[in-house]
Amino acid sequence: MNAVLFSSQSVHWPTPSAIYEELNKEFKFDFDPCPLGECEKDGSAPLFTSWAGKRVFCNPPYNSGIRKFLDRATEATISVFLLPSRTDTKWFHEIVLPNAKEIRFIRGRLKFGSALNSAPFPSLLAIFVNG
Repeated sequence: MNAVLFSSQSVHWPTPSAIYEELNKEFKFDFDPCPLGECEKDGSAPLFTSWAGKRVFCNPPYNSGIRKFLDRATEATISVFLLPSRTDTKWFHEIVLPNAKEIRFIRGRLKFGSALNSAPFPSLLAIFVNG
């Protein structure tokens, strides 16, 4: 098996526009802490901005820093995370499972950005509602 087919040079996966548009109609977002190309390489810049009272869409970098973004989920009025479906991780069991109001597993595999092929992993939406 060719390992290159199942790896990425980046931890940033551009949100498919159709997914974002549908979610935005439903949740009316007013803050995106991870706009592609605007996050610092380590992804920490948006972590210094308050999420309080905001309607957040977050597609965080898919690396070990994902937990830092999920830790902020309950700060926002509503936060919707597009995440790799890694149900075996600590962040899924310690943050998503006990705190998300809803978890939506996405059927099939997404094509991120202008990719010709689907991602090598399944995805989910974790929806947190506070207040």
